[in-house]
Amino acid sequence: MDRKSYVLVTGASSGIGCEIAIQLSEQYSIIIHGRDKERLQQTLEACNPNRDHLIWEYDLKNIDSLEEAFAQFLSENNCIVSGFVHSAGYLKMMPLKMVTAEQFYSSFNINVIAAALLTKVLVKKKINADELKSVVFISSINSKFGVKAFTTYSAAKAAIDGMMRSLAVELAPAVRVNSVLPGGIRTAMTEHLYVDKEFIERVDATYPLGPGNTKDICGAVKFLLGEDARWITGQQLVVDGGRTINVTG
Repeated sequence: MDRKSYVLVTGASSGIGCEIAIQLSEQYSIIIHGRDKERLQQTLEACNPNRDHLIWEYDLKNIDSLEEAFAQFLSENNCIVSGFVHSAGYLKMMPLKMVTAEQFYSSFNINVIAAALLTKVLVKKKINADELKSVVFISSINSKFGVKAFTTYSAAKAAIDGMMRSLAVELAPAVRVNSVLPGGIRTAMTEHLYVDKEFIERVDATYPLGPGNTKDICGAVKFLLGEDARWITGQQLVVDGGRTINVTG
């Protein structure tokens, strides 16, 4: 029996990943990944019902068994993956004096190591039959600029961008690898920031195009996955409403 092709979207149970899965489902069959079964089901119900989609429930903190679990999932569902969007993330604001090694492990496991190991599985011919064509990592403008109390998150996002550039060279010409760097997007992961009126006013003042939302990121991801970006690899695509070029902010 022929194996069906999908696009894998990690972190698809909420926020940017959820919106990416929904938007991409108009064009692709999606493997909807996350660790909350109920929210994954909600994402599935919002996806295009005219295409076949799969749910993969797995906690990416469990790095040691990740490769085996993902390879088994692909085998059990008789599927292959042509595109991979790593949107799963971990953010916990904390000043350096309170940071622990465990927080660094969690941030790097989810943001960086999981992305690397999933890509590793997908480039194995015996598992994925040379199907993988494009990888998009969801990074952050925090990988390029300093922010108080974002040490572990910024370090992990800088790491995934560095890894992206090396993978782009290593996996070419078969696979293109790029990253999208969103500015401040209001999601479940960042909602705690928006209880501060001062923070909201600062966002309004420093984003020339105003605050962004999850849909603003999807167009960039869709472009990088598709054939219109066939000659683009190793690039950081900033989608931030002009925040990082606003020197008056």
